[in-house]
Formats: sequence, structure tokens, C-alpha cells
Amino acid sequence: MKRKGITAEGAVAVGPYSHAAEIDGFVYLSGQTPMDSATGTLVPGDIKAQTEQSFKNLFNVLKAAGLTPDDVIKVNVFLTDMGNFAAMNDIYKTKFNAPYPARSTVGVKELPLGAMIEIEMIAKR
Repeated sequence: MKRKGITAEGAVAVGPYSHAAEIDGFVYLSGQTPMDSATGTLVPGDIKAQTEQSFKNLFNVLKAAGLTPDDVIKVNVFLTDMGNFAAMNDIYKTKFNAPYPARSTVGVKELPLGAMIEIEMIAKR
């Protein structure tokens, strides 16, 4: 089966990749940083503002794929400061209904353009 690329309005790609790729009913969403698609720059503010924007971008990709947050089965969160874990969770818990998707959270040295967070997802049609 061939991979199908998905491009979404309201999401930004800062490299040569699709916002998402689908194969066999699985939709793999590329990591989204807190880029404002209107300005092409990172949203100002703290980790909560950056987490909100990352989810806004991801949910635009889900919508373009014809999916909702309820279709998400796995989330990977990358943080440049694990001290932001609790504040990120404050936003994260409002984005999904129970049972929550499986999740990993990884501390990384840095992210593109100085972002504090990047989030990627896997959804199933």
C-alpha cells in the first residue's frame, strides 16, 4: 500500500516533510512545535502557551485527515526542560478524553527554532 501525505492549513512545516502520512489506516502526525502559521514564528509566552499552540497545530492536521483527538492512540512529547512537565500536563489533560492515548515524554537538549516543546501523534482511522 502507498503512503498518502496529508497537508493541513494552520500547521507549519519547517523542512521537507508532510504534516502527516497515512498507511493502512494509521495516520502518523509529524511533530508540531508552537509555530504560529500566520506569522511563521514561535508563539510568545511560557510552556503553557507553547503547548496550546502545538496542540492547535496538531488538531488542524487531525482535522485535515478527517480525524479527531478521540482517534489518537499514541502521543510523544519532547521538552527542552523537564521542569516544565507539570505545566505541560495542565494543558495536555484538557486535550483528550479518558481513556487517554498512550504517551511518552522525553527531555531533549534543543528543538527547532528554540521551541520549548514539540508534540507528535499517531492516530488510527
